[in-house]
Amino acid sequence: MTRLSTGIPVLDRQLDGGFPAGSIVLLSAPPASQSELFLYDFTAPRRTLYLTTLRSEESVHDSFVDTTSHVTVPKIMELGADAPLDEANQLIGMLPEESTLIIDALNPLEEQDHNRYRFFLNQLQRHLQNTDSVAILHALSGQYIPESRDMTEYMADIVFDLQTTVRGNEVINKLAVPKFRGGRALEDTVKLKLTEAVTIDTSRDIA
Repeated sequence: MTRLSTGIPVLDRQLDGGFPAGSIVLLSAPPASQSELFLYDFTAPRRTLYLTTLRSEESVHDSFVDTTSHVTVPKIMELGADAPLDEANQLIGMLPEESTLIIDALNPLEEQDHNRYRFFLNQLQRHLQNTDSVAILHALSGQYIPESRDMTEYMADIVFDLQTTVRGNEVINKLAVPKFRGGRALEDTVKLKLTEAVTIDTSRDIA
């Protein structure tokens, strides 16, 4: 099975080379975390279409320019609030071979009609498999979680669960990969530093 680099060396090593081509990847993360750093790095290896649902195109573009120095700013498009699923369906059909799709954030799509959202996920999965591409769905795990989140987790081939906690004067980020179709789910969490990039945190955990 073809593997596609994540753009993050530590994850490529943990995932035996990266994402299997054709995968839907769910990145679940708290709204107040630095999870956007993952999204920026995920754009590095391939042509990327970045669909934003909450922030403006200009805001996302400026974040790339201000935060990253090692990636090219991808194609960024803002999904309208009136019919985001319809727009997303049209755009995913334009994805070229071996490309990356990022949807940030997924929550507004999950809040749409249940059956239409299920149709969207199935269409997305079919197109990714036909083009050997990968999709990253950035889902916010805050105080309100859409009812369709269970369906998203079930349909996703890979689930990244980022947990961010504050202990004293330390911010602790741990990544779990509880689900990995076509690969090996991780038995242990990975402690990461999320500052200017995604790196391993080598400090010891003291309970």
